[in-house]
Amino acid sequence: MKSLIENRFGLLVLVLVALLALYGTAAATRPDRTAAEGAAAVPEPRRVPISSVTTVCPAPADTRVGVVTPPDGGGAGPGTATVTAEGAGGGKSGDAGDAGDKVLDTLDTPGRLWQQEVPAGSGPVTVTATGSSAAGLESAQTRRETSGGQRGLAGVRCVEPAASTWLVGPGPAAADVRLYLSNPDPARAVVEVLVYSGEGPVAGGTGSTIVLEPGGSRTVDLKELAPSPLVMAVEVRTAAGRVTAAARAIMNGGRGVDWLPAAAAPATRVVVPGVPGGGGKRELLVASPAEVDTLVEVKVLTPDGTYALKGRELVDVPAGSVVSVDLSTGIGGQPAALVLTSETPVVAGLAATGTGKKPDVAFTAGAAPIDLGSVVADNRTDGKRGSRLVLAAPEAEGKVSVQVLPRSGDAPEAFELGIAASRVKEVKLPEMDGSFAVVVLPLPGSGPVYGARVMDERIKDGLALTVQPLAAARMWALVPPITESVATVLP
Repeated sequence: MKSLIENRFGLLVLVLVALLALYGTAAATRPDRTAAEGAAAVPEPRRVPISSVTTVCPAPADTRVGVVTPPDGGGAGPGTATVTAEGAGGGKSGDAGDAGDKVLDTLDTPGRLWQQEVPAGSGPVTVTATGSSAAGLESAQTRRETSGGQRGLAGVRCVEPAASTWLVGPGPAAADVRLYLSNPDPARAVVEVLVYSGEGPVAGGTGSTIVLEPGGSRTVDLKELAPSPLVMAVEVRTAAGRVTAAARAIMNGGRGVDWLPAAAAPATRVVVPGVPGGGGKRELLVASPAEVDTLVEVKVLTPDGTYALKGRELVDVPAGSVVSVDLSTGIGGQPAALVLTSETPVVAGLAATGTGKKPDVAFTAGAAPIDLGSVVADNRTDGKRGSRLVLAAPEAEGKVSVQVLPRSGDAPEAFELGIAASRVKEVKLPEMDGSFAVVVLPLPGSGPVYGARVMDERIKDGLALTVQPLAAARMWALVPPITESVATVLP
C-alpha cells in the first residue's frame, strides 16, 4: 500500500476509484425523474393583477389630461393613483425634475374618470398607481386648437417607461417633429435614438445618446439628428434603465398636428388598425430595420371584406429604410385596417389627412390584439365632436363588450358587438354630456380583435381628427413558477 501511495500513478487510480464510488451512490439514491414528473405536473405561470403602474403624459401644458381605472379590474387591496405635474424648471437632462412639482390630485375610486386642464408652463404629468387603482389604469392627453400653427386635435396615450419604443411618421423635412423623453424610474437611464429614413439608416451624432437622471426629462428636436428625411422611423432604446418616449409632429404649411402613437415592435406580421373613413389622404409607412431588403404583402380589411390593393399588394422595402405608399384611392374612404406580412421583421404606421381648406392630420400604427381588453381615457361626443371605435377581426369572428365610464353620473349599461371574420366594424360611441372613458373587453370565444378610437370635430375650414390605437390594458402580468429545485445548477 505504501508503495502504491508513493507512486503518483497509483494515487491517481485511488482518486478515480473514490469518485466512481461517489457517483455510484448518487445514481442509486437519485429519485426517478420520470416518476416524479408523472406524479406532479410542471406548474404553469400564474396570472396576477398588476399592482403598480406608472405612466407619463409627455407635454400636457394647455391640454386636458384624463385618468381612469376600470371597475372590477382585479386589483388586490386598497389603492390610490397620484397625478403629479413636473415644474416648469425640470425639463433638461440631468436635472432631478422635482423642483416645483405639484400634486394635482389623488384618486381612489376605480370606475370614475378624472379629468383636468393642465395650465401652461407645466412639465410632464406622471400618474403613479398602486393596488386596486393600478389594474387597468389608463391615462391620455388631448389638445384642441381652432387656429394657429397647432390647429387641430392632438391626442396621445400617456406612456409607460420601456427599454425600447418605436415611432413611425413624417420626418423633419415635412414637419416639426419633437421627441419627448422622461425617466420616472429611480435609476439613471442611458438612451440611444436611432433614425431610419427613406434613404436608409441615419448616422447618429453626439446628440443621439442621452443620459437622463432619475426624474429627468428632455425634449429633442429630431431635426438636429436627421434634418433631411421626409418620412422616418425612430427607435428609442436604452443601454441602461427605462424611459418614456413620445413624439409630436406639427406638419409644415399648417397641415395639422398630432402625436405619433407607439408602434408594435418589428415583426413579420403587423396589423395597423384604426384607418379612419372619409376623404383625405391615407399614407402607409413601412420601415425595415433589417440589413437585407424585404418584400411586404399588404392586405386591406374593410366592412365589406379583405382584399389586396391592385398594383400595391407588394411593397419592396430596402434594408434599413422607410417606404411610403399612397392608399387613398385603394381604401376608397372606408374605415379600414391593414395586415402586413413579410419574411423579415418590419414596423408600420399610417398618416391620415382630413378634409377642408385647412385639413388636420392623424396617425395610427401597428398594434397588438386586445386580448386582455383595452381602455381609452378620453372620448367626446358632445356638440360637433364625435368618437367612434374602428374594430378589426383579421382571423376569426370577434366579440367584445363596450362599457362607457362617464366623468360624472351613472354609467350606462355595457353593450356587446360582433365583428365578422376578416372584416372591420365601425361603431359610434353614444352621445354623452362631457368627456368619458370607454372599456373594450373581448368576450369568451372571440378571435383576436384589433382596434382604435377615432375622435373628430368639425371646426372652421376643415375637419380636425385624432386616432388612438387600442392598446392592451395594463391589468394582468404572468409570473413564472418558482420551485425548490437544484436542477438548474446540477445535472
